[in-house]
Amino acid sequence: MDFKKIRKELYSGVVADILDEFGYRNQVMTPEIRPLRDCDVLAGRAFTCAAVDVCEIPEQPYKLELETVDALSEDDVLVAATKNSFSGFWGELLTTVAKKHGAAGAVIDGYSRDTRKIREMDFPLFLSGYCPLDSKGRTELVSKQTPVLCGGVTVCPGDIVFADFDGIVIIPSSIAEDVIEKCFEKVHGENMVRKEMLNGMSATEAYEKYHIL
Repeated sequence: MDFKKIRKELYSGVVADILDEFGYRNQVMTPEIRPLRDCDVLAGRAFTCAAVDVCEIPEQPYKLELETVDALSEDDVLVAATKNSFSGFWGELLTTVAKKHGAAGAVIDGYSRDTRKIREMDFPLFLSGYCPLDSKGRTELVSKQTPVLCGGVTVCPGDIVFADFDGIVIIPSSIAEDVIEKCFEKVHGENMVRKEMLNGMSATEAYEKYHIL
């Protein structure tokens, strides 16, 4: 799958529209999860993990979290379900490792710290907010590469994650190739409609001709 082309030419609205056509109408995460930088566009394969709140420091803190980040590879998107656990689950050093492995970015229904430094690293990060607290003894990863509920959407390992300023869309891996193909077709159609409108065609006429909005 050509993720570079997907990032360059697609956008979340068209992906959500095509998923609607396929009957998948609940694939957009809650709008509280926002991009760290407005310009970020993220596309890649989901590498999932889940965390829970804890009340004491475990014998081996960060163990599974570090193993998870070390396992990331090119075009992976870390999808972390933390249920908005109040700590800085993500940070600069994890970003450094993820980027070194070629990961496409991360989506977290939780918080990061070292945020100013991450902004400078050209690493697309979508998250709920920011928190300076260390996750040690507060948030502990309990699973990786299993289905997770993140931002109200079930995400399975290998699903396609697409995210931009408007939101985060999850494409089930079983239909991903067909959905992406239809997305490119719709983008081409929208370009035609835009051209017709700029040449004087009314919105009503354009819709009647192309059935695209």
